[in-house]
Amino acid sequence: MSRYIPTLSFHWFTPIYDPLLKWIMREETFKQGLLRQVGIVPAMQVLDLGCGTGTLTLMLKRAHPDAVITGLDGDSQVLDIARQKSRGMNIQWDEGLASALPYPDSTVDRVVTSLVIHHLSTEEKRRAFNEMYRVLKPQGQLHVLDFGAPHSAFTRLIAKYMRRLEETADNFDGLIPLFIKEAGFGGVEEAKHFVTIFGPLSSWRAVKGV
Repeated sequence: MSRYIPTLSFHWFTPIYDPLLKWIMREETFKQGLLRQVGIVPAMQVLDLGCGTGTLTLMLKRAHPDAVITGLDGDSQVLDIARQKSRGMNIQWDEGLASALPYPDSTVDRVVTSLVIHHLSTEEKRRAFNEMYRVLKPQGQLHVLDFGAPHSAFTRLIAKYMRRLEETADNFDGLIPLFIKEAGFGGVEEAKHFVTIFGPLSSWRAVKGV
């Protein structure tokens, strides 16, 4: 049975999530990098999966006003915050889980997900990537940013302690690219990696049908 894990496991953390990412985790750096990676053109259907309070979703829409941007999250509380932040902007906000996306097959050009996968159990990760593959159009692209395998002694030390938080062990063990490939994606590659005080982050890209 699917379950929803709120930000860092606690609903009370939601109100301070945005300041934490902005000031402590260098959110602007890694999300701008992800934004450049996605390669959106006008009229594309773009899904921000696990959009949270909508920071990345808003960045996507501002950078690509002619794209059709949808933000999806399993937490109605954060979606309310996202709607308030996006007043006057044409963004669709949907409630749903990554393991059971409420969209038809082959209808999305890009799926983008940032700091979501580590919330999911191993089985839910696999189901989520299967769902992302299902909703993407042929040649559609997946772009994932989340905790990843360490690239240095320092990040290995951080990961040793942070792997106990939520469901991060798969991430730090380098299993995310494997799960993406298992779902059927091709061209899976790590585009970049970053260092934060909570552990190493990686961004991956993959293509449906390669």
